[in-house]
Amino acid sequence: MANLPDTDPQETDPQETQEWLDALDSVLENEGPERARYLISQLIRKARLAGADLPISATTPYLNTIPLDQEQRSSGNHELEHRICALMRWNAMALILNANKESSELGGHIATFASAAKLYDVGFNHFFHGVTENHGGDLVYFQGHSSPGMYARAFLEGRVSEEQMHRFRQEVGGGGLSSYPHPWLMPDFWQFPTVSMGLGPLLAIYQARFMRYLQHRNLADTEGRTSDTLLAKPADCGRRCDAGTPAPEGSAPPCRARKVWAFLGDGETDEPEALGAISMAGREKLDNLIFVVNCNLQRLDGPVRGNGKIIQELEGVFRGAGWNVIKVIWGGKWDRLFAKDKSGLLLKRMEEAVDGDYQTYKARDGAYVRQHFFGKYPELLEMVADMSDDELWRLNRGGHDPNKVFAAYAAAVKHKGQPTVILAKTVKGYGMGTSGEAQNPTHQQKKMDEDSLRKFRDRFNIPVSDEQLTKLPFSRPAEDSMEMKYLRERMAAMGTTPAREPLALCLQVPGLDAFGALLKGTEGREISTTMAFVRLLGILVKDKNIGQQIVPIVPDESRTFGMEGMFRQLGIFSQVGQLYTPQDAEQLMFYKEDMHGQILQEGINEAGGMADWIAAATSYANHGVAMVPFFIYYSMFGFQRVGDLAWAAGDSRARGFLIGGTAGRTTLNGEGLQHQDGHSHMMAANIPNCMSYDPAFAYELAVIIQDGMRRMYKEQEDVFYYLTVMNENYAHPAMPKGAEEGIIKGMYLFGEGRAKSAKAPRVQLLGS
Repeated sequence: MANLPDTDPQETDPQETQEWLDALDSVLENEGPERARYLISQLIRKARLAGADLPISATTPYLNTIPLDQEQRSSGNHELEHRICALMRWNAMALILNANKESSELGGHIATFASAAKLYDVGFNHFFHGVTENHGGDLVYFQGHSSPGMYARAFLEGRVSEEQMHRFRQEVGGGGLSSYPHPWLMPDFWQFPTVSMGLGPLLAIYQARFMRYLQHRNLADTEGRTSDTLLAKPADCGRRCDAGTPAPEGSAPPCRARKVWAFLGDGETDEPEALGAISMAGREKLDNLIFVVNCNLQRLDGPVRGNGKIIQELEGVFRGAGWNVIKVIWGGKWDRLFAKDKSGLLLKRMEEAVDGDYQTYKARDGAYVRQHFFGKYPELLEMVADMSDDELWRLNRGGHDPNKVFAAYAAAVKHKGQPTVILAKTVKGYGMGTSGEAQNPTHQQKKMDEDSLRKFRDRFNIPVSDEQLTKLPFSRPAEDSMEMKYLRERMAAMGTTPAREPLALCLQVPGLDAFGALLKGTEGREISTTMAFVRLLGILVKDKNIGQQIVPIVPDESRTFGMEGMFRQLGIFSQVGQLYTPQDAEQLMFYKEDMHGQILQEGINEAGGMADWIAAATSYANHGVAMVPFFIYYSMFGFQRVGDLAWAAGDSRARGFLIGGTAGRTTLNGEGLQHQDGHSHMMAANIPNCMSYDPAFAYELAVIIQDGMRRMYKEQEDVFYYLTVMNENYAHPAMPKGAEEGIIKGMYLFGEGRAKSAKAPRVQLLGS
């Protein structure tokens, strides 16, 4: 039976209120929560239509979203999974401690993975699909500071050697392990660079939407709609682009539905990029996307929301953006107390305590919890009177309970029509004891004293003797052990993650002669290099070999760059097509949205366009389909606005073209200095694998882009290009004979001076 709070100043008729609550109880008991939800929604709708000012709340009680009787249970071997996770914990910790022995200070992070170990372990065992014969592989954006845990798992799997484990952050000479996820430094292991906080969540959102783009355009099967046929068959240049066995015919292996998982910390959500695009994910109904937020309540320096509740805050934010929210706050050891809490007083106490309190509880002991949490109300003290201080101390948080985590993941992967966020409450530095558990400095902790090591070993039952303890050995069971047999079974069922396995075939890149109209000059007519680029793009999208794999990406500036003609020709990608008649429908170049549209248009959103571009530019590695993306935007924002993402693109081994429009210092003066770009190339030049050019003529643009496509899509070089184009109109000459090589190198003979006499002074002009 539902009960009212003891005192409520708004209560005027307790008997009537109780009758309504009793009726609701009856519906819940006899017809279930779905019927109750419908009836309540109808009551709310009727009240609002009548003008009632109803309170709005985007949050639910501070409890697990999934009730105990609705939790899906894992069929896995819980005991063996616990043993494997314990070994992961030890090896991840030993990895850092070994790297920081004595005077060496190589750094690393123990506490983040210590808090998130169960979140990853359950995923590895049951939910993260690697590339297999019948699955194209999930895409997992691992939280950067948790990288030691991924190495620890790979060590158990035999994919990382003990020698490599001893070379964490020691990469000179090859074979060392990179500090954080980094596809350039470890190209067969990491798929995504994620340690620049906020970028992983942003890129994951646009990756999930790009997978829909590939699906709708019949370029790859990302949703498991085909099992024995492939959708796209890009042209094969006749040779493999990656070493090993031949790739399967076509674009990608057939697969079941693929998911994008993004792991992030609650402190990371303060980065604008982390939450800046969640409304797009909700609007686009990206149910192939799952966020897992490790809510250990701590930032680098202290609590995330010491005076509030970060889980409740994030629940409201994500619900408001149209996400399915699953809270995993309390572990199974609390279930008995919830069953005893008939008055709701325990929930009331949980909602009173703020995150700063919860951090302190876990930094102290059971006696402190008894006094300061349960001790506020005599009824709660009575509720736990039969429990020892040690039992109170072991009341666990949801993110450390494999059953609660499994139930949340199972619900998330089945949910349709919305992206899902899982808010899992954990303890930062879990298991580190006095060396760091729930303490403010724990993020920076690189060392542990012998007593903390011994307690950690005993707590997780690690087979390391007292004599071995300070030597910090890595622990791996014998190959014929129950643990290793079980691990092999899980690997066979799920594949391996993380792993980067590019499968794309070479593209048939058009020769330079395909751009003949740009090579011969304008014959006195004046155009801009921007218009020359648009003409070049028009040639590419009509190419019979790679036209379908060209991805034009624009912010809300297509008309600025003269690209509106492509709206009708190519269409702007929309999962629902066009549900309205555009205002300019009667015009030749009307605004057209299309389910099969080729253009990606993100509004006034350079970061979103850049995230689109990275998804397309790494599609060869993540989807087995080589795409050729062109992202054009105002150059003056350029690398100032998306600089961090441009570095992420380089780290990701992206391939494609960035086009900085309206470049130079001679245009758009009325818009102010912010529209005058004379420095973006200096920023671009800092990225080692970014090829930067500032072409003056149409033929230069054609030569550079054609050679770039050759390098990236035929020779398989991991570079990307930044080119600037201008909007001044002037006549463009024909390309001087034999200038191609010089254009690529950055200097060529444009024309020879003709002296009027042998004695006349000779001047050599060098232009750039």
